[in-house]
Amino acid sequence: MKTFLILLIGILILTSGCVNEPVDSLNSIPYIDTGVDPDSWITIPAGEFMAGLHDHEIDIPYDYEIMATLVTNAQYVEYLNSALVDATIKIVADSVMGFYPGDPFQGHHHEFEIGSGDKVHLLLNEPGLRTKFDADTFRVVSGFENHPVVMVTWFGAKAYADYNGLRLPTELEWEKAARGSEDNRAYPWGNEISRNHTNYYSSHDLFHKVLNPGARTTPVGFYNGQTISGYETKDNRSPHGLFDMAGNVWQWCGDDYSDQHYRYARGGSFANYEYNLRVWARNSAGPDFYAINIGFRCARGENSEMLKGHH
Repeated sequence: MKTFLILLIGILILTSGCVNEPVDSLNSIPYIDTGVDPDSWITIPAGEFMAGLHDHEIDIPYDYEIMATLVTNAQYVEYLNSALVDATIKIVADSVMGFYPGDPFQGHHHEFEIGSGDKVHLLLNEPGLRTKFDADTFRVVSGFENHPVVMVTWFGAKAYADYNGLRLPTELEWEKAARGSEDNRAYPWGNEISRNHTNYYSSHDLFHKVLNPGARTTPVGFYNGQTISGYETKDNRSPHGLFDMAGNVWQWCGDDYSDQHYRYARGGSFANYEYNLRVWARNSAGPDFYAINIGFRCARGENSEMLKGHH
């Protein structure tokens, strides 16, 4: 019962702002080329930055790299097909599943136990899923190739990272990449937000009105300062050069806090208002949660355990 309540709370939090929007099941959409390479990486240099609403100085004493964009449907499908062949994942009924070794359990009051065993990465045939499974092969719904992958649980995001020798960023690594190291800006691009900056609840952009009605997500890197298919975007890159660090979809982070085992997500989504898109905003859910407005990006490079627990 406790796990169910936690999951329900996570659903209410992560889907806030879209209560009256049905989850769609689109067959295809026109493909939009943004000119942004989803395989590009950004180096975040070692040093201090101001974290959180109250601007705490935090030092991350190592360089690390983080993906310039969210993981796309095309990238995730490539992984699924490879991992299925070598049996890293398997299909059980209507689910993609894989082994997870479990988390240490200390029995704290609000902690729930996550044991070892097969965990759900992705539920097939869910409305809103942009991936289809035909017999023995995964494919992307046409037009969504460069959209962020969604409907992936935290287990499914971590499995992708592990398989490719990567990891999910910690919350602090994510926030530094989003905010930069020079000031205490509220959004990755500055302190003001307009409808042309990113895909969020109030944006109502041309992409959704005319080009891809019902798509909800936008292609990664869509807001890059260019005019794309007649829609003039503003550049939403962070000071370090990352796209979509606010809006489009929430992004799973890798932290496992020992007293709870919730997993945290950053960045806000197309279903959220401006305040959820600020660099310090965060949400949480159980690692088996999934939704049409949550995805992830990966990091690589040194990771220090001493950073855990700082917000």
